[in-house]
Amino acid sequence: MAEELRRTGLYDLHIEQGARMVPFAGWEMPVQYPMGVMAEHLHTREKAGLFDVGHMGQVLVIPKDGNLETAALALETLIPAAVLGLPEGRQRYGLFTNASGGILDDLMFANRGDHYLLVVNAGCAEQDIAHLQTLVDVDVVPVTDRGLLALQGPKAEGALAALLPAVRQMKFMDSQIHDWNGAELWISRSGYTGEDGFEISVPNTVLREFTEALLRNPDVAPIGLGARDSLRLEAGMPLYGHDMNTDVTPAQAALGWSIPKLRRVGGARAGGFPGAEIVLAELANGPTVTRRGLRPEGRAPIREGVEIFADEDGGQALGKVCSGTFGPSAGGPVAMALLDASLPDGTRLWAELRGKRLPVILTELPFITPSYKR
Repeated sequence: MAEELRRTGLYDLHIEQGARMVPFAGWEMPVQYPMGVMAEHLHTREKAGLFDVGHMGQVLVIPKDGNLETAALALETLIPAAVLGLPEGRQRYGLFTNASGGILDDLMFANRGDHYLLVVNAGCAEQDIAHLQTLVDVDVVPVTDRGLLALQGPKAEGALAALLPAVRQMKFMDSQIHDWNGAELWISRSGYTGEDGFEISVPNTVLREFTEALLRNPDVAPIGLGARDSLRLEAGMPLYGHDMNTDVTPAQAALGWSIPKLRRVGGARAGGFPGAEIVLAELANGPTVTRRGLRPEGRAPIREGVEIFADEDGGQALGKVCSGTFGPSAGGPVAMALLDASLPDGTRLWAELRGKRLPVILTELPFITPSYKR
């Protein structure tokens, strides 16, 4: 029997807007609207795109003794990041690792004063919550009465400030609570497109009303998963289950930057997380393979699974594409693959597409210049 797909609180609105719905991580989600993926992508880069990301997991981690440090140190046994020391009203990016140093999921965590708010990937949410529930000093509370929106693009600040003027003062990775018509909105200045923007947790009771208020702004358009993928790929952002998984370490995923010095060898709070010995040794010595950018020389995109070779003829594959599509803002196809870390950018390699090898150039990530509000 086919798995029954879950729906976000905005499902009916997506249908009314003409969205094409597809299965994604156990949810029925909009992949595109009548505007089309290319136009949605460009609209987000030029104005503001509104994404329903209500399928993602929101989780509160609350110290049982009322001491936030207790929760921070507990989370650091699972996440190789500096949770302790994160100021109130700020958030960071982190990873869950396993005993072999692979990545269980990537996440955002925010200091909410007396607890932490975590946002995890939809397909991993159930396992992540079970993983967190192994911690004995905290209460783990899944948030089930809220939706989650992402408003992204250069006009995002103006569109949100028209409803909540105080957000103009927020900086990149701030995490704050704002009141809208008596409803408590949890807002971070962050996102997954390389653009300035916000992620907004909204009570289900006002979710549709607030979404429609944003969409009444002529600069704001609804955006589906198709454009979300091309936007994040141009920004060089990895996607769990594609560019990283339980067999890919933080260094291999080019995410070592999320592990600060104090959690590394010689640091004040070094190690203490699953797979620490493997993860820290690889960070110290450098990985043999890591996530790299590729620009095909032609116009044909190279998709996930395409093999990459050093030569036009013969030889063993160097690796496989883990994400690839056409990048409208980059002006051509873009892709990422786990490849030899020692190869210099600018190296010409070959992608085997339908039995023919096409030239690709190893390229520094990201493919576009991010425009976050620092």
